[in-house]
Amino acid sequence: MTGVTLTDVEAARERFDESVVQRTPIERSRSLSEMTGAEVELKMEHLQRTGSFKTRGASNKIKQVVEAGDAARVVAASAGNHAQGVALAATTAGVDATIVMPENAPQAKVDATREYGATVELRGRDFQGAMEYAESLTEADDTAFVHAYDDPAIVAGQGTIGLEIHEQLPDVDTVVVPIGGGGLIGGASAALAELDPEIRVVGVQAEQAATVPESLDKGIPASIDSPKTIADGIATGGISELTLGLIDDHVDEVVTVSDDEIARAELVLLERAKQLVEAAGASSVAALLSSDLDVADETVVPVLSGGNIDMSMLQTVLTQALTERSQLVRLRIRIEDQPGEMTTLSGLIGDTGANIRTVRHDRAVDDLRVGEAYLVFQVVTNGSGHARTIVESVREAGYEVERVA
Repeated sequence: MTGVTLTDVEAARERFDESVVQRTPIERSRSLSEMTGAEVELKMEHLQRTGSFKTRGASNKIKQVVEAGDAARVVAASAGNHAQGVALAATTAGVDATIVMPENAPQAKVDATREYGATVELRGRDFQGAMEYAESLTEADDTAFVHAYDDPAIVAGQGTIGLEIHEQLPDVDTVVVPIGGGGLIGGASAALAELDPEIRVVGVQAEQAATVPESLDKGIPASIDSPKTIADGIATGGISELTLGLIDDHVDEVVTVSDDEIARAELVLLERAKQLVEAAGASSVAALLSSDLDVADETVVPVLSGGNIDMSMLQTVLTQALTERSQLVRLRIRIEDQPGEMTTLSGLIGDTGANIRTVRHDRAVDDLRVGEAYLVFQVVTNGSGHARTIVESVREAGYEVERVA
């Protein structure tokens, strides 16, 4: 057995301050159960005070640092959720915290980290760049580094989710856990393996940030430079020897999901489960809805690991998902470039019950004849059938129309 044991995880929970780390609920999703043919019970970790599971590991680590008298200041690198967990845990424990975040970190996460009492420095274009700078700050005296996942104390703290799931739902068959650096799944799988070896643990990574499959194949941690995914919370670009060992020992399966699948899962959670979850947190549900994971007739717990979604990212996700469902379409219509055409077409589209969000003229297009233009409408519809009705209505009025999205 590698690195972290059930005893370590149980000891971590004993250190928790209830004002910092909360016992999050599990709630059945009827809609997801019907979609998957399983009993789906959502582990609502996005309801933590800081909005993610990261508070667990940070609290355990910082409590140990304080008890040992090793440091009066902690430093961490994070894209957002770890930052908030460290900030809250450090402030509660009475130690200063400096958090290094990538320059492109969501502003909402930067602001929240500062509000929890930490000093924030924005360095580097990605998590690796922030990490390099943060590590340089640990050269100062009385300073401890709080790694996001490569630390047994962090992993043991995250593993308390496994304890809770087993206590709340002893008959669980499968637990589905997002993987970034591997601390969450490493700790949870270690705890669950000792509590009940029959429980299947499945890890999920975003396709464009998937380092675990290659790491398992090679037997050493693999990395990706500047991973590109909407799931920024799991875009660490690598795992550690510690977490790879735990995954290899205790995780039964690792699947990958696309950004499109994650976006769809976010929309399903919002519409059907009434839960606003960030992309990383929704990846576990994306795996359930994919064809790569069979959970039929099982009791399955996807961990909703975080809910700190940036509003601009939410807009991007919703736009992508609505476009895929034909609830947001773009129509390019060839017109004679003369007064009244926009009014006429707006009336035709409006008469179908659709709402026009935007419209623009395109005149500098090679295939247009002199005196012609394109009007490009972005239209909100009720779905694919409604979209077809709009196109047919415009075409019957004598216009050449093409759906371009």
